[in-house]
Parts: sequence; structure tokens; C-alpha cells
Amino acid sequence: MEGSYRIIGALGSPYSLKMRAIMRYRRIPHVWIQMRPSHDEERAKVKPAVIPVFQYPDGSYHNDSTPMIFDLERLHPERSIVPQDAGDAFLAKLLEDMADEWGTKLMFHYRWFRPRDQDQMGQWLAFDRFQGGGRAKIKAFADTFRERQVGRMAIVGCTQENQPLIEETGRLIFAALEEHVVNDWFFFGSRPSLAEFAWYGQFSQLIVDPTPNELFRLTAPFSVRWLMQVDDLSGLDEGEWEARRNPSVIERLLEIAGKVYFPFLLANEEAAKRGAETFQFEALGMPYGQGTFKYQVKCLWALREAYAALPQEDRARIDPILEKTNCRAALAS
Repeated sequence: MEGSYRIIGALGSPYSLKMRAIMRYRRIPHVWIQMRPSHDEERAKVKPAVIPVFQYPDGSYHNDSTPMIFDLERLHPERSIVPQDAGDAFLAKLLEDMADEWGTKLMFHYRWFRPRDQDQMGQWLAFDRFQGGGRAKIKAFADTFRERQVGRMAIVGCTQENQPLIEETGRLIFAALEEHVVNDWFFFGSRPSLAEFAWYGQFSQLIVDPTPNELFRLTAPFSVRWLMQVDDLSGLDEGEWEARRNPSVIERLLEIAGKVYFPFLLANEEAAKRGAETFQFEALGMPYGQGTFKYQVKCLWALREAYAALPQEDRARIDPILEKTNCRAALAS
């Protein structure tokens, strides 16, 4: 389709579905391409070679969902997903960041922690990739891919020791979402922000993988159905930003950020400063430890820079909720 974007992604990729849902809502012309081995050469045009990979109409290749969101905002101002109010825009960015960097632990944990999920999802992902080729080929790739992913679990913190905290945060987030969606669909008005799409991306996987699918359909059935709707909001009227309304779901998610996500980011930052390969901290009375990641140091710095750049009156307005939820200290450091 001339003049459209090409999205090389996968149904099993939370960031692929996050970006596809954004493109659908924003009505930006695009072609969705389920990644196959024949696309590996195009994936290699971006570093790191992770999906989704976007080819822009000018032929250039891009990835990393957050920078692409803001690039698309610059190129296509219609049906924006960034709230007009600067304070709300910052809160949406913070919640999007938590989804991308902590919410992905929920996805990775539930997909690769238990044998039943490992087996089904390994084979499904292989099936998606090859689109045929026979059971033997699918199983061989599934076994190799599963072994690689399970081998990475300790690096990203998805271990048996961290299981209690990871699963408890999932329970808390779904409880907050469930209470919200039966009354209000979106966080900042009658239109979706980048925050909703980020959480949709991660949770789009949890409502497919066997164990979390059963759990969240039982405990948060309306949230599960809401996620199915967020997948394609192209038919939604543009709606309005309801500046400074800030429903309770935002405070509840920020409470999780203050109790879990920012302590995680700060512990990682301190470990990076010391040159330590691993770090540990405690949240909600539970231990957590993993390898140090430089990328998540950059995430913390980016949040601080965005907070510092806020106009004084907007920062003053959101400071009370950031203080109440124990988020402000990490941002003001």
C-alpha cells in the first residue's frame, strides 16, 4: 500500500500489538506483517534487532516503541494519544514506562515460568513464525526457543524467588483496572492515551497464555474484555481529554509505581553506578533480585528529565499525587 507504514511484528510480541493498536486507533495507514524467517534481513537493519520493526513510507527502518510513539505524534497530529494537559501527559508517560519495563516481567514470567505455558506458547510462537513446514520443524524450533527464553529468566528477574512479587503486582494492577473499566474506559478522558496502549500490549499476552488466561478471566473478566476492545479502536470517536480529572485508577497504578517500580529503578541505578552485575531490593514485603540493566537506567533518567521539563504550574499540580504515592522523590533526585 503506497504511502503506508509496514509493521513487521508478531502476535506473541507485546510491543508489536501495542504499536498495532496505536496505529489502528490513530487511523494511520499501515500493513501488518507477521514476522517470518524471510524478514530477518529487514530486522537486522535496526539495533537491537527486536520487534516490531517499522518501515516508514520514506523507506527508513525504526524500532523501540516509545520513541516511535512520539515520532508518529510529530508526523501525524490527528487523534493524538498524548494528553493535552502537560501534567497528565507526564503521568501517562510514567505509566507507559512502567508497563514497558515492569509489566513485561509479568508477561515474561507467566509465559516461561510453568511447563504448561512454556510448551503451548513455544509451539504457538514457532507455528506463527513458520506458517507451515510440518510438526517436526515447529517442535524443533519451539524446543530451541523455549530453552533460550527459560535460560534468560534469571537475567530479567523472572525467577522462583521473584515469583511472589511479580504475581502480586499483576493481581494489584488487574484489580485496579477491573474497578476502573466498568465505570470509565480510559484514564484521562473519553479517549485513550499511550498509557492504556502500553498496558494493553503486555496484557494482550496474559489473556492468551494458559495460566494467566485462566487467572485473569476469573478475577478480572471485564478487564479481559476491555483489552479485546483496545486491540482495535479505529471506530472510536476521537473523544475529549478531561484535564486534571485523574480517576482513582491513576492513583492506584502510581501507588504500585511508588512501592515497586521506582524502588526497582533506583536499585538498578545504584548497581549500575557501582558497576555491580546484579542488585536486590524489597517491595511489598517480598524480595526481588536480578541483573543490572543500563537501558533501565536510561528510562529513569528520561522520566526525571521529562518531570524537570514540566512547566512549574503543571509540576505543582501533580506533585501532591506523586508525593502521596511515593513517586516524587525518585523523580526529583
